[in-house]
Amino acid sequence: MNAAVLSALGAPLAIQSLPDPVLGTGEIIVDVVAAGVANYAAEIFSGARTYMLELPLAPGAGGIGRVRATGPDATRLSAGDWVFCDPTIRSRDDAVNPDMILQGWTARSVAALPLHRFYHHGSFAEQMLLPTENVTPLGNIEAADAGGWCALSQLLVPYGGLLAADLRAGETLVVNGASGGFGSAGVAVALAMGAATVVATGRNRRALDELVRRFGQRVRPAPMTGVEADDRGRIGELAGGPIDCVLDLLPPMASASQVLAAVLAVRPGGRVVLMGGVGRSGGADLALPYPWLMRNDITVRGKWMYPREAVPRMVRLIRAGLIDLAQYELTEFGLDDVNEAVAYAAANAGPLRLTVLRPDRSGARRQS
Repeated sequence: MNAAVLSALGAPLAIQSLPDPVLGTGEIIVDVVAAGVANYAAEIFSGARTYMLELPLAPGAGGIGRVRATGPDATRLSAGDWVFCDPTIRSRDDAVNPDMILQGWTARSVAALPLHRFYHHGSFAEQMLLPTENVTPLGNIEAADAGGWCALSQLLVPYGGLLAADLRAGETLVVNGASGGFGSAGVAVALAMGAATVVATGRNRRALDELVRRFGQRVRPAPMTGVEADDRGRIGELAGGPIDCVLDLLPPMASASQVLAAVLAVRPGGRVVLMGGVGRSGGADLALPYPWLMRNDITVRGKWMYPREAVPRMVRLIRAGLIDLAQYELTEFGLDDVNEAVAYAAANAGPLRLTVLRPDRSGARRQS
């Protein structure tokens, strides 16, 4: 099979011929049709983000494709089925505390490296080998629409956070970092789950206004200034009442004060879910006031990725029309243009934007 391979940090990806995956029990081989390109992929491939991975590697976290072959223990999937390839792989020998990787992207710990070595290559390739439980059927779709379904990789992350927060219909939510890819997806998911009001925070006023244009007046844009007390007051004013929940998706380069502004705005008995990367770039970590947490009965929870059952549930939300994939601005590249795709994704980050690699085709960039 052909694949885009990263041989060394800082080197461009090169198209190489790799051995086809070999099927075993408990595994699926998928022909990859479309794979999302994260806007921070260039930072991983350069080494600027210190992800735990071993090279050489065909990267790519998740994708859309068609089943090529199933193991003898698969009872529902058949060759030709359209599926989502979930990159969140969990070890099978400890149900309580499994080791985890993102296939083709990173291992979460040293203990997870055996998983990373076995399920090594990701979706920037013509084929993938995955555990059976990491392949979710999508139903019938057109090949031309496969790129749009790559939005699943963005939507599932905040969905995992909102499930952890137990977001309920009619509640008021703050999405911190709403002008980014995961944050804007969080706005879409929260509205689909029935949030009455979503206060969308970010530095880019134009991007926040675009969310209002797309989703309507249930979204309240809150441009941040960096002054914690002022930003907290603005969030509270725009909410128009008690804030039930905060979902933080701010990137590593954001400051802890941006997190604090949203967290301290939550009502007594409120919930906070942290899914961003603040502090990873060497900045100040988040410090929350102990007396305030205790006296106000605040629940603070960290969340990494999403539970396995979130994937079919998200597919159903899309199929029901509660999330419209047509809201995404899609730009596609053939496999041969992988380095151009990585550069384009970095330069065009923003709300509801998808850069997609198409291993099933070569040729010029396509937008829709």
